[in-house]
Amino acid sequence: MDGEGAERLALTTSDGERLDAELSRADEPRAAVVLAHPHPEFGGSMHVPFIEALFRALPVAGITTLRFDFRGVGQSTGAHTGGDGERLDVEAAVASPATQADGAPVVTVGWSFGGDVSLGVVVETIAGWVAVAPPLQVPGHAAAGHDPRPLLLLVPEHDQLNPPDSARPKVADWESTRLEVIPSTDHFLLGRSGWVAEQVAAFVDELVGR
Repeated sequence: MDGEGAERLALTTSDGERLDAELSRADEPRAAVVLAHPHPEFGGSMHVPFIEALFRALPVAGITTLRFDFRGVGQSTGAHTGGDGERLDVEAAVASPATQADGAPVVTVGWSFGGDVSLGVVVETIAGWVAVAPPLQVPGHAAAGHDPRPLLLLVPEHDQLNPPDSARPKVADWESTRLEVIPSTDHFLLGRSGWVAEQVAAFVDELVGR
């Protein structure tokens, strides 16, 4: 189901794919967020409930929010590539005139596969990264960890793929990185979208100095 009041967009990647996207504008935006969804081969799309919940909650917090379907998902052209092509998809979303329109900081917020892919995108227009339940398995995912811009990892307490005790040593040498545990949940984050939205809003507050 489309988000209420969302604008339908088409993004074009640098390798010529066309991505289906939606934008929800904040009334007085202090930042923009690009949401990246979970693994396409396991049912991931921009309309899964957790992404849907963030798409509705973040604009209320003053954050213009763009979500999109990775290549090969829904109406987006192309085919799944395992991460390389999907990084171009995130780049297209970050560079979208809709995302850049207000001149506000742009933050990527990716869940699971979308988190790993987003962490591999280090273009200068990104102000920071939030990765939610990232498996830290997709090739290239460590790129943001070696960048001085701020990075927040939100790791579920009972994550089946990459729990806190597994994640901490993997990111021990990453720059400007904070790891927070999402309490009492697993990789699927049932009932935790509100908590995550609050963490994203707090991360934005730190970026804009509020």
